[in-house]
Amino acid sequence: MEETVSKGLKRDCVAVQIPAGTSLTLPAGTEAHILQTLGGNFTVHALGGLYRIAAQDADALGLEVPLETPAVSAVAGPISEAQIWTTLKSCYDPEIPVNIVDLGLIYDLVVEPLPAGGNRVQVKMTLTAPGCGMGPAIAGDAQQKILALQGVEEASVEVVWDPPWHQSMITADGRKVLGLG
Repeated sequence: MEETVSKGLKRDCVAVQIPAGTSLTLPAGTEAHILQTLGGNFTVHALGGLYRIAAQDADALGLEVPLETPAVSAVAGPISEAQIWTTLKSCYDPEIPVNIVDLGLIYDLVVEPLPAGGNRVQVKMTLTAPGCGMGPAIAGDAQQKILALQGVEEASVEVVWDPPWHQSMITADGRKVLGLG
C-alpha cells in the first residue's frame, strides 16, 4: 500500500538513491510517496526516483521514529546464532519486500568469542544483482542491527559475489511473499 506524504518532507533529509547507492539530501517540502516500510527503513518515490530513508529520519516523513523491535534490542544472556538470524531477517533490500535471509542473500555466519568477552560476528552476503549500488547500505543496516545485540562487540558484513545469486536461493517463505509459489 502506498502512503503519500501530502505536505512534503518536514525537514531536509538524507536519503540514499536506489539503485545507485548515492547519498544526497532531499529538501524540506519535497513530496514523497512511501512505497515500502520494512525493517524500519522507508523506500520512497520522490523527485522522479526511488530513495531509501533511514528509520531515524521518520520524522522528516511526518512519522514517529520506530522503536527497536525485540529482535534487535538487548537480550539477556549469551548471543546465539538464532538471535543473529532473527536480526538479519529484519533487514530488507529497499526494492524487494522480502528480508535478506529469505532472499537467500546470506552465505555465511560465524560467531566467535573474543578474549576480553563478548563476540565477533562475521557475515558474508551477496546481492541480487552485481551492479546494485545499495550493497553498502544493506550491509551497513545488517551490521548496525547485529551490533545492537547484547554480547556483540564486533560485527562485519562483507558483500561477496561467489557463488552468484539466483532465484532458486529464495526460501519457501520468500517465494510465498513474492507470489512465486
